Amino acid sequence: MRFGMVMVLLMAMTGTAYAEQGRITMNGTGTVYAEPDMAVVTVGATHQAKSAKAAMDQVSGTVEKILVTLSASGVEPRDMQTSGIRLDPVRDHRSYDDGGPRLVGFSASNQVSVRVRDLDNLGEILGDLVAVGANDVNGVRFDVREPRNMQDEARKLAVVDARAKAELYAEAAGVRLGRIVSISESGGSRPRPEMMRAASMADSAAVPVAAGELALEAQVQIVWELAE
Repeated sequence: MRFGMVMVLLMAMTGTAYAEQGRITMNGTGTVYAEPDMAVVTVGATHQAKSAKAAMDQVSGTVEKILVTLSASGVEPRDMQTSGIRLDPVRDHRSYDDGGPRLVGFSASNQVSVRVRDLDNLGEILGDLVAVGANDVNGVRFDVREPRNMQDEARKLAVVDARAKAELYAEAAGVRLGRIVSISESGGSRPRPEMMRAASMADSAAVPVAAGELALEAQVQIVWELAE
């Protein structure tokens, strides 16, 4: 079969494989699943008061309790990092003065990003944080401490996937794969964080947590020459 006919057949089959000037290009995907062994939690406090200082003082007091609680739970200082501090005016848009909506107070917030390396204690830690006043829990993201092996395995599977599809299409078109011209990687991805809201935790001593599993994906593109 001539190369021009190969190109038409491959484009008609998927659109991800095509032949051009005696070559075939194929994309491959590899996915590896694993149980997480750590979590990253964003937790903090938000308070509103009539003055900026009062709002920030309330937040600072709560965050101090959060840090003490984390330390008592075995979280190391290197795993705690301030991730956001805000102070915003609060206005009543139902009443106005010369400067626009009337200023009624200030809202202050302080958030801390925490790595929890012991997942068995994650639910208890979250419950303890809510108990000391944490009212701003943005999310829990599960992760693995050493993703390199997972990444490498996903890359291998992506190459296998690309070759298997390329061989299938080449056989269907009546040609053979030649030498590899190039291999390129187009990145990887992780699952989106599992979101948890403080409102659902308020009456819980230990927060129920389901870690599930992680999926790490690798994508490659391989170009082969077609054998004569």
